[in-house]
Amino acid sequence: MMASNMKPTPQASPLAMFSSAATTPMTAVALDQNHLVGLRGLLVLQSFLFVFFQAFLPDAAIDSENVNGPAYQTGLRKSVSVVLANGPLIYGWIIFLSARTICLPYLANKSREVCASSVFRRSIRLWIPTFVAYSLAAAAFSTASTDYISDFLTSTNNISTIAPLRMRNFLVYFNSLFELFWVNKNYASQAANLAFPSGTLWIVSVIFQQSYTVYMTMVIVPSTRVSWRVKAMVAFVAAAWWVQSWAWYSVSGLLIADAVLNMDFQIRSRRGLSIGTFTLPIWPLYTAMVVTGVLLQFLFISAKPSMRDDELYGHTALYKDGFLNENRDGSQPTARVDNYLIILGASLLIETFEWPRGVLRSGFLVAMGRRSFSKLFTNTFHVFQKYCLPTYATQVGSSCNPSSSTPSASNCTCKWLERGATLLQAASWPLLCVYHLPRYCPRYSIVS
Repeated sequence: MMASNMKPTPQASPLAMFSSAATTPMTAVALDQNHLVGLRGLLVLQSFLFVFFQAFLPDAAIDSENVNGPAYQTGLRKSVSVVLANGPLIYGWIIFLSARTICLPYLANKSREVCASSVFRRSIRLWIPTFVAYSLAAAAFSTASTDYISDFLTSTNNISTIAPLRMRNFLVYFNSLFELFWVNKNYASQAANLAFPSGTLWIVSVIFQQSYTVYMTMVIVPSTRVSWRVKAMVAFVAAAWWVQSWAWYSVSGLLIADAVLNMDFQIRSRRGLSIGTFTLPIWPLYTAMVVTGVLLQFLFISAKPSMRDDELYGHTALYKDGFLNENRDGSQPTARVDNYLIILGASLLIETFEWPRGVLRSGFLVAMGRRSFSKLFTNTFHVFQKYCLPTYATQVGSSCNPSSSTPSASNCTCKWLERGATLLQAASWPLLCVYHLPRYCPRYSIVS
């Protein structure tokens, strides 16, 4: 009688990376995730270098419109920029890490209250610093003329950067701020992104939209078998890649977070795959991903730049005619395979071995990482205030005398320079408050 009531126990395949247990173990204590904060700190340093190159060494920036610059800038683009100032790789990391971190509270404590709290507070925690920084940028560049920026870009033959868009009235400003949290495609063309100095504010739109992709997907974690949801998320990633959605980055971040917290990923990854009496290590596969991604970067940036965007046509044109993506808008930021291989392989290596996590947990990188979202806003202001204005003021010449009553082109230019510097300095104080917000409000440390 007892034997007839017993249910068979599902047997796991020896080749299975993850078990097929019907229930997910409860994570009593959240794991130390400071290495993710330190990784964001590393991205802060790279993003500053990217913004600096974009403003002053445009031919050294990845995917630059400047192609006939000095030889040393071309050399920088084909070497240093590929690794240290790669804009597409940086914002790919930002979107991936956003998904990797925002699901941690729920994965560590799978309750309805934690889930509802994360979903409700996400928009508030993104909106407040974005509102402050964008409002100051719009006020600074709409109150004063941006002619000095246009003249600086013209004098340096920089066609890869444009002067910030000026807001005609309050309604334009209000609508642009509202659409930051509304648009779901053509992110780079929105007015708020064009009004921000670095043109990187579109990242906030992607992070916000993809946050709810992560939230809607993570609720399946407590109710599904491990092996089933792994297969489902892998299928989700493949489908998102086919339709060229940023979800293949964000769902991958969610899958890795789930594996680390609920599937003993580090132990299983170090142990490798058991095939009979042999154990096959997995970490060489992670290394191969990173090496392949880096080689593709150097190949299509340094050797064959004409073929760099060929992969982007191999997706369905979801919002147009249903065929391949032949009429894609080249000005829009897109998810790339080479960046994905680097991000995925590096993340798996970091989660497998202790020494890279130890390096990323260094105090300096963690301190920078806790202010990464604020740094996204303050980097460009520092570049324009400390480098752009003094450099162009030097180019205007010694005839600059803003206090002179004699009208001249140089005096008018210097008056605009003086007003621009004053406004940027005034804007820097509230931005510093945003920058130091994580020190006094730790919940703002993981917002990106």
